[in-house]
Amino acid sequence: MGKLLAIITSYVFWYPLVMSMTWIIGGLLFYFRREKRRPPELTVTPLVSILIPCYNESKTIEETVFHLHQINYPNFEVIAINDGSTDETEKVLRDLHDKYEKLKVIHLKKNSGKANALYLGLIASKGEIILGLDADSLLDQDALNFMVPHFTTPNYGERVGAVTGNPRVRNRSSLLARVQLCEFSSIIGLIKRSQRILGKIMTVSGVIVAFRKRALLDCGMWDRDMITEDIGVTWKLQRRFWDVRYEPRALCWMLVPETLSGYWKQRVRWAQGGIEVLIKHRDIFLDWRQRRLIPIYIEELLSIFWSLSWIITTLLIVVNMIKTNFYYAPVFWSGSYLALICLIQFGVAMFIDGEYDANLRKYYLWAIWYPIIYWYFNALVVVRALPKALFKKNKHQFAVWDSPDRGLGT
Repeated sequence: MGKLLAIITSYVFWYPLVMSMTWIIGGLLFYFRREKRRPPELTVTPLVSILIPCYNESKTIEETVFHLHQINYPNFEVIAINDGSTDETEKVLRDLHDKYEKLKVIHLKKNSGKANALYLGLIASKGEIILGLDADSLLDQDALNFMVPHFTTPNYGERVGAVTGNPRVRNRSSLLARVQLCEFSSIIGLIKRSQRILGKIMTVSGVIVAFRKRALLDCGMWDRDMITEDIGVTWKLQRRFWDVRYEPRALCWMLVPETLSGYWKQRVRWAQGGIEVLIKHRDIFLDWRQRRLIPIYIEELLSIFWSLSWIITTLLIVVNMIKTNFYYAPVFWSGSYLALICLIQFGVAMFIDGEYDANLRKYYLWAIWYPIIYWYFNALVVVRALPKALFKKNKHQFAVWDSPDRGLGT
């Protein structure tokens, strides 16, 4: 047992250390080589269809639609898809439809999931560019001006299938929300930057992402039976050799869960979606043309194994202490070093994203809670998500969604 404990403990220590350094270096390379360069100019303004799937969003959808009609882009339409909501969403949308000329509304009697709502919205859309936006998110006024040129610039955007934006947390009153504010820069923004250096990314951000309609049709659109439609469509696009880009200047302001139960449900869903994608695309090793996706696949697989190893390490240490009556836990000592590199990673990420979020850097001290909470929490999330993905029932039925946790203030 001692040898096994040493091997697993070494992996628990070295994996996050190596990956953190990779993300820091990759994020800085992206920042200085690409992000600091002048972005492509908006020279044409094709019609953009903004799709907003809604399920029980009566408290948020009015503000979202209002902000969409303030954007600095002249040619767009808004399509809200009410996916069988059980609250006042249908009534609110009917009132908004009478108020805003650009707004179209689709009402579905039965909740059939976000992917199905996006699918039906795409069928009703007229634009060549499709923007998916969460119903609680406020789109920055200039977001489309940064995203559209990726598709339209000659000799630059012909193979671009999707551009994912930079979601920023707007509810910051609770400890959990502030930790997620730091997390979205360090764990999501920085990783996307480093993955783009490799040329492929694990997933677009479903809260704000623009697609070329032709690319969506080419890859078969969203999988309506998968729990996370954004991860699934990212892989389908890239396997069809469409380029997926990250545009950090394209901002949207979103709400995050402020209760542990809401946070737990969200992260289990994300983890389950990631595992489902690994299962579905396990054949990429058989196709040499998909070789640039292999590092992303392996990293996701290793992250799952790390979470399981964390649990195993903790259990083995407890058993070893009981058997030997010697209370020593080396993983917790090494955890201090991991916490330090984690805070460095947060510092780099928040320094970069501070250009887009003026008040972000003042929340840096809240990041100290992340390494204390996240490692345990994430390990338990994976343990819960793994059997849900492996033994998923009704694999060919629509993946429906629950009412989300939009924060304590909603």
